[in-house]
Order: sequence, then structure tokens, then C-alpha cells
Amino acid sequence: MSATRKGLAVRLGGWSTRHRKTAIIGWLLFVVVVAVVGGMSGSRQMTNSENSAGDSARAEKILEDAGLQTPAGEMVMLRSDRPDGWRDAARDLSARLERTGETVRVQPPVRSENGREALISFEMKGDPDSAGKRVGPVVEAVEKTESAHRGIVAYEFGDATAQHRLDDMLTDDFKKAELTAVPLALGILLVVFGALVAALLPVLLAVTACVGTFGLLALVSHQLPLFDSTNSVMFLVGLAVGVDYSLFYLRRERDERAAGRDAGTALRIAAATSGRAVLISGVTVMLAMAGMFLSGLLLFHGFAVATILVVLMAMLGSVTVLPAMLSWLGDRVDAGRVPLLNRRRKKGARKGVHAGGGLSGRLMRPVLAKPKLFAAVSGALLLVLCAPALGMKTEQLGLEKQFGSDAAITVAYQEITGSFPGGPAPAEVVLRSDEVGSARFDAAVADFRKELAASGRFGKTVDVEAHRTKGVARIEVPLAGDGQDATSRRALDTLREDLVPRILGPVSDRAYVTGELASSRDFNDQLKTDIAPVFLFIAAVTFVLMLLCFRSLPIAVVSILLNLLSVGAAYGTMTAVFQHGWGAEWLGMEPAGAIEGWMPLFVLVILFGLSMDYHVFVVSRIREAHARGLATRDAIREGIRTTAGSVTGAAAIMVAVFAVFALLRMQDMQQMGVGLAVAVLVDATLVRMVLLPSVMALLGERNWYLPRALRWLPSVSHGEEPVERPRPPLVGAGR
Repeated sequence: MSATRKGLAVRLGGWSTRHRKTAIIGWLLFVVVVAVVGGMSGSRQMTNSENSAGDSARAEKILEDAGLQTPAGEMVMLRSDRPDGWRDAARDLSARLERTGETVRVQPPVRSENGREALISFEMKGDPDSAGKRVGPVVEAVEKTESAHRGIVAYEFGDATAQHRLDDMLTDDFKKAELTAVPLALGILLVVFGALVAALLPVLLAVTACVGTFGLLALVSHQLPLFDSTNSVMFLVGLAVGVDYSLFYLRRERDERAAGRDAGTALRIAAATSGRAVLISGVTVMLAMAGMFLSGLLLFHGFAVATILVVLMAMLGSVTVLPAMLSWLGDRVDAGRVPLLNRRRKKGARKGVHAGGGLSGRLMRPVLAKPKLFAAVSGALLLVLCAPALGMKTEQLGLEKQFGSDAAITVAYQEITGSFPGGPAPAEVVLRSDEVGSARFDAAVADFRKELAASGRFGKTVDVEAHRTKGVARIEVPLAGDGQDATSRRALDTLREDLVPRILGPVSDRAYVTGELASSRDFNDQLKTDIAPVFLFIAAVTFVLMLLCFRSLPIAVVSILLNLLSVGAAYGTMTAVFQHGWGAEWLGMEPAGAIEGWMPLFVLVILFGLSMDYHVFVVSRIREAHARGLATRDAIREGIRTTAGSVTGAAAIMVAVFAVFALLRMQDMQQMGVGLAVAVLVDATLVRMVLLPSVMALLGERNWYLPRALRWLPSVSHGEEPVERPRPPLVGAGR
């Protein structure tokens, strides 16, 4: 078969083996250059309006257009062991805060109903984005006040303290993820290949792909600002996908060498089969990720660019740099052998069984003997895993939920909310008006305050900040309740639907309500609008690519259904653990009572893309065996058996990488890690090893059915020349 007929993967692999130095050195130079240039350029994070939706985004945009930044607000609650016993401490604290030189607008203390607590509010000077780096003296002032006054307990909560602790946590957690995930992947690859050099190659390619993408993302961020978790998400996907792609390619080349083929032939077969599967999978993943561009949220545009870039880098490295490295190393790729593991692989090769094929072969016998039973049982198990997702609740998790109940900032939030409802998470009314500062405007604000007090749904500390020269005003309104419960939601509805339009509307050009609860609601409303078009796009892309790849209508339909089951399993697991708390204590995690707002759409897109890794790899081997002349059931048996070792190793790496993120401290990272780890585990075992073969066995020769109207589609090689043989008639095919 000519290189042209074998396709792009073979041509890329052939070029790389003929120009080994160019491919390897060129890759390393590119990675180093973009990493250095990207690091020098820095990256731009999203502004508040860019990270919001609906009225919340409009409110933030008014402030940004006026050149006003929402200051980093802080509050300290002092609790004494007797009523009004906090007064001396409050005077001392206010003086200490003034002396730090980092605070402005230190407010007089507000007394709680029982008189034992006082709340002192203030703002940090300067840029709110850097307030976390300057809050140290303020925290020290609070601690010294608490120490100097017996019987006083102080609780501090605010934007600056949260930012300070969040930055420290993200830095520590990301280092932990890097230092844990990479050795884990290396250890699993060592088991798969039984040799140190072979294990190192996929890890090095994946890491260099991630490093290069870090630089590219920094450059891209100046046109498309990024969310602060985007780099973590990119690293998560890049390491998993990069190792998997290289594993598939390298494993096929090693298997062909073990079967007695010379080095050149083994590389050509690996390129024509696994290399082709890598290209198809990579393109499918990237197109699936592109579905996030259909979202109205800039957050997902950044996720889309990050994942597309890292998958592209991983894919290109696997089909160019990897064959060049293999050609250069030759049989030295088996250097650093682990005696026991290497002996087991050689034994399997002599028997003609790929590592892991023995177990899969034993599993295939009952599955193919009773496909109806196994399809029904595995399908039922998957539906059980999906069931909790029917009650999924989403919200933008506040920092008090992100950190966990034991964190000092969470304790402070809960204590302050208990004594001063709505204080830590007030609603914020932002309005644009030429009448700001006029008598008519001031009268409307006074009426607004009276209505707030009379309704009983709001707190006492209503703060008005008017900027007459800019024609903008900002009013902080504490909501009753805990900031997320039904009481707080009713208060927000009262603001948005009644008080603001009725009282402030007549003196405003534009008036919007934002804040933590309002922002979460607007974000969720936008997501509900986004998820349908994104799903339809990625489902259509997957369907078309599978149809083109395998020239089979049933396989294209089955691909969509199997992916949906994997996504449903992830949703169900996340809902069960993090919303309902089932098994959370056993896992050492804490339920937040809701799923992070951006998680469902992100997990849908990621899993639809990543599921293609195994699906394309397994079905390609089945199609390859069928093209050589095997009957469908025999082709299924051989395809599953010969891919079992690679799929098991690849799945183990993905599960390990995702599990590392599940062990981090941020709630959204835990949710993402658990959801993706469970979905990949289920996908690589129950779906690909039981449900897929049982469904294909039930379909029989109808697996390869293509309607007459679509027979113009090009025939794509799967790595082997088909053998001419009589074909049985397809049941129901074009009769």
C-alpha cells in the first residue's frame, strides 16, 4: 500500500524518521521559544464583567467603563463574652487598621441584636486585584487586637483575605498536582512497557506539550483573557491526552517488533494504524472542544482555546517527534528493563497475546456468547450511575464553599453570616445616572433605604457610594439568609423585580443588581441557554467523524449513545458525592450541596472528546481485523484483545491524573477530578470492554451498514489491505 493511500499519519511518520534531527530539535526549540516568550509577555485574566453574565455583567461593565473598580472589601467581626464588651477592642482595631496605611473607609462598628458582636467594615487601598498581596499588615492588626483584649474573638472575611489564601492554595495545589501526576503516569507506563526509556518517552512528550501550551496561552490571553483555573484545566487534559496518544503509538510499534517485524515495517504499521487513530481522535477532541465557543460565557472560550492548543500539541508530538525518537533509539527504547515486568511482556509476545489480552480474552467469551444479557446488565448499571444527575443543582460556589468547612475563612464567613445576615455576600446595585448627587437622586436613595428596612428582607449596613462626576452610584445591600438559601433568593427577587425598578429606576438611565448570589443566578441562566447548542454541535461533529472514519451508520449512532452514558455516569457521581454527600466522608471529601456552575458543560465537552481516544482505538482495531477477512464476532474478539493492554494502561494514567486533582483542596477541582476519573474508569471498562462488544455482537454484520445515499463517502484504510471474500447480505441494508 502506498504512503499516499495510507494517509497523513504515515506521511508524517515517514518524514520524521527521515529527518530525525530536524523533528526532535525543531520540537524542543519551538517549545522553549514559546515558553520563554509567553512567560515574558505575561498573561491577562478576565475582568469581572468578562467573567459574568446577564445583569451582573452589565453592572460590572458600568463600573469598568467609568474607570471604577469594585474595591476589595473586608470586614472583621468582634465577639465578646458579654454584651458591648467589644467596644474597647473595636476602637483599638479601628486605630490599628488606619495605621497600616492599607485601608480606607473604616466604618463605625455595627452592633448585633444580642449586643455581643460588632461588625467593622472597611476597604483595601489601591488595585483590588493585588489586594491579596498587601493584606498581611491588616491580618496582623486583627490578630494583635484579638491578643490584646481578653475575652475577644475576631473573625475576618473579605476579598483581600480570600484572594491571599486562594493564591497560596492554588500555588501549592498546582505544584502538588505536577509533582504527583507525572511520577504516577511514569510508574504506570513502567508497568505497561517494562522498560524505563519506553516509559519516559510518553511522559516527556506530554510534559513538553504542556510547557509549550503554557507559553502559547500566555500570548493568546492578550486577545482572549483567561479564567484563573484555565492553566490547571489545560495541564490536566494535556498530560492525560499526551501520554495516551504516545502510549497508543509506542505500544503498537513495540507489539509489531515483538511479532518479528523489522524496525521500519513496525514504524510504518504503527503510523498507519495507531498514528491514524491518534489523528482521528485528536481532531475529534479539538472539534468537540470548539463547541464551547457556542457558549455565551467567555470562561468557556478560554477553556476551548486551552484544550484545543494542548491537544494539538500532544497530537503533533505523537505523530512526528515520537516516530523520530523511535527511529533514532531503535531497540534501545527497551533500555532500563525491569526484569519481572519485561519477562512477562516477552512471554505474552511469544504466545501471540498482547499484555492484558489474556484477561480480556476470557472476558470476551461470555460477553460474545450472551451479548443480550451483558448489554442489558451493563446498560442497567450505567443508568443507575446516571440516576442521581436528575436532581443536579448548580451554582457558582462561593469561596466559603470552595475552601471547605474547616478553613479559617469559611469559619469566619459562617460566624459573620450567623450574626449579621448578608454581610459577607451583599447584593450590589449599580446604576448609571446624570442625576447622581442631585436632590431628586438623594431623595430616591433615602426612600430606597426606608423600603429596605421596612421589608424585613435585608440587613442593616446599607452602604451608598456615589460618584457624581462619573454619573455612577453603587449601593451595597445585605441580603437576609445565608447568601444562597431561599430567604436570600426571595430578597434578591424583591430587589430586582420591585425596589430597584420602582424607586431607583426613575432617577437612573440603567440600574442593575449584581453580587455573589445574583452573579451565580445569571451564570446558571446563561448555562441553561448554552448547553443545548453545545451538545448538538459536539454530537453532530462526533457523528460525522465516526461516519467518515468507519463508513458505518450504526457505529456512528452507537458512539453518541456510549459517550452520553459516560457523561451521565460523571454527572451522577458528582451529584451523589458533592451534592448529596453519598460516600464523601469515605473519600475524605466534603459535599458543597451543589455542583460548580461551569462544571456540567465543561465535563460534557471534555468527556465527549476524551471518550474518542478509546473508542477510535478499539473500533479501528475491530475494523482492521474485519477488513482482513474475519467475521464480525471474531473481529470484535481480536480487536478487544489486542487493544486491552493499551486501553487499560491509558485509562489507568487518565484515572490517576484526574484522581490527583480530586485530592486537591479546591472544591471545583475535586468535583472535576472525581467526575472525570469515574467517567474514564467506567468508559474504559464497563463501556468499551462489555457494552461496546455486546452491542456490536448483537448488530453483527449490520455494524458495517451504510445507506446507499451515503456510499459516496471515501473508504478509509485501517492499516491493512482488505482480503477479498464473499460478504453475507446485510439484514435490512438497501433491499
